[in-house]
Formats: sequence, C-alpha cells, structure tokens
Amino acid sequence: MPEEAPKQNSSNKKNVENYDDISSTINNNNKKALKYIEDVTINTDEIQEKVLAEILSSSALVEYLQRHRLNGSTDRKTFKRVLPVVTYEDLKVDIDRIANGDKSQILCSKPISEFLTSSGTSGGERKLMPTIEEELD
Repeated sequence: MPEEAPKQNSSNKKNVENYDDISSTINNNNKKALKYIEDVTINTDEIQEKVLAEILSSSALVEYLQRHRLNGSTDRKTFKRVLPVVTYEDLKVDIDRIANGDKSQILCSKPISEFLTSSGTSGGERKLMPTIEEELD
C-alpha cells in the first residue's frame, strides 16, 4: 500500500507564509546593510571630509582650535595647515584642567562625561582620555 503524503493544514501554510515574510524582511535588511557598507567604503574620502567639517563646525568655539587660529574653518586643507600633529604630552595641560573640574570648552564642544584610562603605562603613568556621552553608546 503506497504511503500517503502528509496533508497540509492551514497552520502549516501560515508557518510557511510567516517564514517567507521573515526571510524577505531579513533579505531586505541585509541589502540595506550591504548598501550602507558599500557607501561608506566606496566614498571614504567624501565621508571623512564631511565628518571633519561637522566636527570642526560644532567645535568652532573650543579653546584648542581657537588657540591654533582655525577661525571657524571647516575644510581639511586649512585644518592640516594650522593644526600641528601632537602627542599626549602636548595635550596633558588641557586634559589636566578638565580632570580638575574645568567645565570650559577646552578640547570639545560637548561636556566631558568621564575619563577612560589607557591600559598600558608610558613613563609609569596611565593616560587619561576624556570622553563624551555619545562615544560611550
């Protein structure tokens, strides 16, 4: 006697439809994620230029940038020309001011929410890294 194929009931059909809906949603989300990854990796120069301009624009009144006479410029060329490459030691006086409670916009236009410390030591002392709330999210 031949075996009968299992009968599909409406519950099985709904499960298949739900699977198809979920699969379609996942596929669409993957396509969006892939598009985002492609956009940020193909247009890196443009994106970096935009991010730098946003940071410099929002930080125009920060003491450090004013001290170096950036004067509100937001372009990469001016930034590279007027701001020197610095070490932690070059910033230590400003970082110590912040750590000692100075609430001025010294290095950042947003309030410093806490300090992280480096895992290693240089010269026997851990380094303090001021952070803002959105960096910790």
